[in-house]
Amino acid sequence: MPLGSPPLIVPRLIAHRGLSAHAPENTLAAVRAAAAAGIRWVELDVQLLGDGTPVIWHDRDIARCSDGRERLSELTLATARRRDAGGWFAPAFAGEPMATLDEMLALLVELGMGVNLELKVNRGHDPLALAEAAVPALMAALPAERRLVSSFDARALRASRALAGPERLALGALFDRVPHDWQARAEAVQAVSVHANWKPLKAERARAIKAAGYALLCFTANDPRAFAPRWDWGVDAVISDDPTRFL
Repeated sequence: MPLGSPPLIVPRLIAHRGLSAHAPENTLAAVRAAAAAGIRWVELDVQLLGDGTPVIWHDRDIARCSDGRERLSELTLATARRRDAGGWFAPAFAGEPMATLDEMLALLVELGMGVNLELKVNRGHDPLALAEAAVPALMAALPAERRLVSSFDARALRASRALAGPERLALGALFDRVPHDWQARAEAVQAVSVHANWKPLKAERARAIKAAGYALLCFTANDPRAFAPRWDWGVDAVISDDPTRFL
């Protein structure tokens, strides 16, 4: 059983990188869109720029989701501000800036939303520096019942646990395919949730996770009909590009 962490109650529907089916992912606009659609939690990625500024971004570089091509490690906040993070998605979002963590947290506070903040440790990036930049800011901004930190990187989760202590922060262990030793890995960081890619997840493994007392979140599902059997396995929440499809 998960020990020493706050209980985790997540809503059934969580917007992946904001409402990313309808707005550019990981932007303030995507979070506003989620709120407007009635979705109360979002999943977001956080990384560091080259100058150490924590920003809401998924990829190692900015080529896919902006008009620039640099790696995050090559950008300062000043140079990142000159890149358009919205026009690639649709003309209506042209000029949307890359969001800093502080800006995003302020918006979440304003909207009364909760967040699953993923510590995104891309190759060559420092998981300890990321945790040190992101976790205290998150804890200062949002109450315990509206914050969850997850990562594929065990080093980032261990650093988060060391920073937060066991009683003040819910952690989630992320797996593309949930391994046979998933429980040992979750226990090592005192995680309270397991986050699994929904497609390779099997009923037996899902039920074992629930029987062990963990919350089970599945990503990234966009087909309610195909996903439907997993609710019977005990899945607590779906992380979707458009969770309104599941309403």
